[in-house]
Amino acid sequence: MKRFFQLVPVIFSSVIISCNGNGNGFDASGTFEAAETIVSSEMAGKLLSFNVEEGMQLSKDSVVGMVDAANINLQQQQVEASINALNEKTADVNPQIQLLQNQIAVQQSQLDNLLHEKNRIENLIKADAATGKQLDDINAQIDVVKKNMGVTQQQINVLKSNIGTQNRSILSEAEPLRKRVAQLKDQEQRANIVNPINGTVITKYAETGEVTSAGKALYKIADLSELNLRAYVTGEQLPTIKLNQMVKVMIDEGAKKYKEYSGTIIWVSDKAEFTPKTIQTKEERANLVYAIKVKVKNDGYLKIGMYGEVKFSQ
Repeated sequence: MKRFFQLVPVIFSSVIISCNGNGNGFDASGTFEAAETIVSSEMAGKLLSFNVEEGMQLSKDSVVGMVDAANINLQQQQVEASINALNEKTADVNPQIQLLQNQIAVQQSQLDNLLHEKNRIENLIKADAATGKQLDDINAQIDVVKKNMGVTQQQINVLKSNIGTQNRSILSEAEPLRKRVAQLKDQEQRANIVNPINGTVITKYAETGEVTSAGKALYKIADLSELNLRAYVTGEQLPTIKLNQMVKVMIDEGAKKYKEYSGTIIWVSDKAEFTPKTIQTKEERANLVYAIKVKVKNDGYLKIGMYGEVKFSQ
């Protein structure tokens, strides 16, 4: 009888633990993870510089390295030289136009003299000192000079049109070349390795002096200011949680203590899956569970891969 009363507290405490569900005072458990970004080069070449170390804090849009882009720079210079050479292929119409304009100036002087002579003859005819034939002759000469001036002006117009068309055809080649220069400048800018986010370097894959290729991973970075606890809930627990719900997150602090954080449920899976193998009991491994993510502000003590527990009731 005495031994029976000694076993009662043990049995009673076991019942309490069993009624608590998992017996650990939490509703779900999982591991912390972060949104990791793998940074790679946008072009192939030798790494002339690569200022990245694991654990280093990098700011967004900072240049952390450079790939050798000497070949692209030479291509750019070659295209720019081709653009400059187009100007030398164009014809200069100004000397020929100037010659024709001088010719028109001479013809205009002749026309002015003839008009003056015509005026004199008209006055003489009024005084019966000249004949009508003299007036007809001077008018014929005036018509010839005017026609010559028109022909010369037409030559100028034709010359401008022909040379202008020829030059436009040559210079039209410049625009595609300018586009090519812009493309090469863009490629040259891509020789810089630009860090895409604020975060901490987790893994480094390359060193200065190595030859890399476009798309080859150089380093992995993640923002560790906030981590996500990926935990799993059962089908029975699923109706009791919702997005943006505030929950309590706990991590081990010593042998028997927990450190508490405030977290927010930011994602709930819409598909069931088998309990991860980290759950050791055979019965729990056979159950279907749903993954959730809880965002937790990191005070520096949370690490990727660290275990954490979630309690839904604050």
